[in-house]
Amino acid sequence: MVAGGGLPGWAVGLSIFGTFLSSNTFLGVPGKAYAGNYNAFVFSLSLPIAAFLATRFFVPFYRNSGSVSAYEHLEKRFGAWARMYAVACYLLTQVARMGTIMIGVSLVVSALTGWGTVTIIVVSGIFVTLYTLLGGIEAVIWTDVVQSIVLMLGAFVLLGMLLFGMPEGPGQAFQIASDNDKFSLGSWDLDFTTSTVWVVFLFGIFINLGNFGIDQSFVQRYHTADSPRAAGRAVWLGALLYVPISLLFFFIGTACFTYYQTHPEMLGEVRQQVAASMLEAGDASSAEMTTSQLGDKVLPHFITTKLPYGSAGLLIAAIAAAAMSSIDTSLNSSATVLLKDIYGRWFNADPSERQSLWVLRIGTVLMGILGTGIAISMIGVHSILDAWWTLQGVFAGGVLGLFLLGIVSHRAGNRVAAIAVTMGVVTIGWMSLSPNSEWLPASLRCPLETKLAIVVGTVLIFLVGTALTGVTGRSSAEADPPASPS
Repeated sequence: MVAGGGLPGWAVGLSIFGTFLSSNTFLGVPGKAYAGNYNAFVFSLSLPIAAFLATRFFVPFYRNSGSVSAYEHLEKRFGAWARMYAVACYLLTQVARMGTIMIGVSLVVSALTGWGTVTIIVVSGIFVTLYTLLGGIEAVIWTDVVQSIVLMLGAFVLLGMLLFGMPEGPGQAFQIASDNDKFSLGSWDLDFTTSTVWVVFLFGIFINLGNFGIDQSFVQRYHTADSPRAAGRAVWLGALLYVPISLLFFFIGTACFTYYQTHPEMLGEVRQQVAASMLEAGDASSAEMTTSQLGDKVLPHFITTKLPYGSAGLLIAAIAAAAMSSIDTSLNSSATVLLKDIYGRWFNADPSERQSLWVLRIGTVLMGILGTGIAISMIGVHSILDAWWTLQGVFAGGVLGLFLLGIVSHRAGNRVAAIAVTMGVVTIGWMSLSPNSEWLPASLRCPLETKLAIVVGTVLIFLVGTALTGVTGRSSAEADPPASPS
């Protein structure tokens, strides 16, 4: 689970970087840039703020806690219900994450080999589950190091092929992109009903605070570093490396747009492929195909039709690496949660090494099966990145609010926290699901951009919890909270 706490900070940092990267980045980010502009890149710009708070508060807090679990302290603070709520949200998030990642890698491999998407998802699910099962967190981190390097090399090769494949050279790509306002970060208006710069920036801060503060995948890595200082350096390395690399992937999406504008016959092929897949899935709206529906499909088409065999192989390896470096993280951390927070909490508080190992192995296989099944059920989503962001916001919002309430408000008790979380979760569900609901009248649908669900939900939980504590005070029957990182 923690590799003996002896890994160097640079390796842990590359593993954190690899956790941020996935096929959601390799395909979803270029897909967003192809369909629109660089609005989603604002998400990456929030990372330094989250990294500062993580090294200042979260890393010392978890390193000093002595617990591998990210959620054990919630039970000490609010009771067993808080811990189990966080565990359930985390496991649901990881299953959704694995599903969207497997979908991404299957798009490219299917286009290259002609294999069915379901077959690819099942095979990749079995493979990554197997090597995670055999090697644990140490295998996860060291394979992440290699996979991150392969992914970055593949990205640079791909960008070079796109730019130098333009009929009039790389300058033409910049001209077409500029003419179509592709480099814009989006609207700077204080409008919270659409995806403005401010909306995405707020979303990024809260999501990344959730990643660094309550995500078992990250918390577990803090314990694998050989010192607290190395753990802090790992956070900064992962965060600062992701910002320019994510910009690179946005530029790849823009280069794809310019390339296909100058090769209309190739764009026609993609349209035919997308239309065929939509009709096969029972979607009769293929005649009204939008640019966003093409976004995730154009890059796989370019890789499989235009790159020479060696370069195509490198890119396939890079995308597979991106997928595996994220899935293995989800599998290992989820198995750890199943051992420490469920088996260890409810069935056997002091399991032997042999018992623990078997629980970890069974948990890894179980999560691998669930993630693979979710991936199959998600076949046909229009935007990988949008699907992941929506699911992540729904599952993570309430936990982050509960965590912040616990470490900031020393007087908030169990009942107050339960009321605040209930109100926050209801609000998050309404904001995330009501805009696309067919059974709710328009007047009852949330007018705000759905990315703000995690922002509003987290703030609401904190404010309601603080306000109720001020009104009711803390029950003397409730335990004192543990020392907070502040």
